[in-house]
Amino acid sequence: MDIDLPEVVAEVPTTFAHHEQALVANDGDILDALFHRDHRTLRYGATENLYGHDEIAAFRAARLPAGLARTLSRTVITAYGRDCAVASTLSRRPSAPSKLGRQMQTCIRLDNGWRIVAAQASLMENDG
Repeated sequence: MDIDLPEVVAEVPTTFAHHEQALVANDGDILDALFHRDHRTLRYGATENLYGHDEIAAFRAARLPAGLARTLSRTVITAYGRDCAVASTLSRRPSAPSKLGRQMQTCIRLDNGWRIVAAQASLMENDG
C-alpha cells in the first residue's frame, strides 16, 4: 500500500479546511454535505455518540453557534492509498481555555468526492 501519495496528500487538506471553516461558522449545510450520507457513518463527540448521517445532522442543527472559534495545532493528515485518509488535530478555544480538544476524522474518496465516514472529538484538561 502506498502511504502519503503526493497527489492525495495535496487533496485532503482542502476537505479538512472546508470542514474547519464550516465548523466554526456553524454551517450545518456544509457539514452535512461533508459527512457521508449513510447509516454507518458515525461521530463520537465529547458528550454524544451519533450513529448515522441523520443523527449527526440533527446534532448539528441543534448546536448553539456561540463560542466555536478555535485555534488548531499539530494537524497530521495521512493518506493510505488513493482513497483513504485520516486527519488528526488538536484545538484550543478561547471560550474554554482550560480544555484541549482532540479530533480525528477518517475520510474516504467516494464518487461525490472526499467524505467523512467516521469522526471522533474529545476534550481533556489543558496542561499548557
